[in-house]
Amino acid sequence: MTDRQSDGSTADGDGSTAPGTPAPETNFDALDRALSDADAAAFVHVGDRFDDDMRYLTRFSGPDREYAFVYTPDGGVLCAPSLFEAQARREFDGEVRTANAGDPAGVRARAVLDELTDSETVLAPRSIPHDAAVYLERGGYDVASTDAVAAARAVKTDAELDCLRRVQRAAAAGMRRAETVLAEATPEGDELVWAGDPLSTERLRREANAELAARGVTDTGNTVVGAGPTCADLHYTGTAAIQPGETVLLDISPRGPHGYYGDLSRTYVVASDGGWERRAYVAVESALDVALSTVEPGVPAGTVHAEVAAELAAYGFDPEAAEGEAGFTHGAGHGVGLSLHEGPSLRAETELRPGHVITLEPGVYDPERGGVRLEELVVVTEEGCEILHEHPRSFAPRGE
Repeated sequence: MTDRQSDGSTADGDGSTAPGTPAPETNFDALDRALSDADAAAFVHVGDRFDDDMRYLTRFSGPDREYAFVYTPDGGVLCAPSLFEAQARREFDGEVRTANAGDPAGVRARAVLDELTDSETVLAPRSIPHDAAVYLERGGYDVASTDAVAAARAVKTDAELDCLRRVQRAAAAGMRRAETVLAEATPEGDELVWAGDPLSTERLRREANAELAARGVTDTGNTVVGAGPTCADLHYTGTAAIQPGETVLLDISPRGPHGYYGDLSRTYVVASDGGWERRAYVAVESALDVALSTVEPGVPAGTVHAEVAAELAAYGFDPEAAEGEAGFTHGAGHGVGLSLHEGPSLRAETELRPGHVITLEPGVYDPERGGVRLEELVVVTEEGCEILHEHPRSFAPRGE
């Protein structure tokens, strides 16, 4: 059963992620349970601005060198670099310490533990840097790993969903711009011409990315545009001429100011002759509809992938093709949040839960002909799923 929402708009209806919007609050319930179950006094992590677990735990967005976070049931402590104290106090809802900022982050975390706890057991994610774990162990602490942060991140709060909807609207705006350019392009021999010059994947990417920037989000180098055979390269960011009658695959995955991603894919064909690309499009669109109808609480995530694969097989496409072969070569989707790819994976047997945000992205590819992928970003609801922001599907591009 599917409960789709076509808009989900808020006051900033242009699709932007308003810089003034408060960052979502982190839910520490999963950490509290993990600490209780392990009879541990604290949780520790060390990372930098590129560590999405740290971003989730602290909502602190800088710098690119390591800092430490210590959590006890009484609250969190952020050991921030001294030059970032003002930013840390603005972004982090807890105690900020800049003392001994020149010490390794693991040493600073150990000093906080020495003050706040008398337990020998502390929890940490598996991704904690090795040297930080060694500093803790040398201080007499038994470091045990936990997946509590990953579990917490997988289930989004209402505030997180609001961030995801906003950035997804921006993704849809970028897609709309690219579709308009394709609709305005005219076939001239074996070329598509737009604004007086041949249209390439790079020109189309720049048009989409400019629309993202105008809405306050960044493309983060993730705007994929393939044409013809390059569509079979799932992460193509090169330059290829776009020809009439071939598939043009766009995958737009911007990131908003608070770190949350959008993810949207569409495939268009200008001046199609109705051959392989039309059959592939019909198959993929049917598989996407099957995925949307399959998602609901309690369904194993892997079941969604299996249903998508079965639908593509019914249309004659290999559902287990390897990369570089013709057919369906990847999973049916993945979680999205502060990371573009996070839990749950639709190849796993994890049961879907309300609040899981996942992509549904069936696709078929032929390295000699092209590729088709259609992708929606959805949240699992009590009744089924909701598309976070709808953008029309269309085989032939339509102008604004």
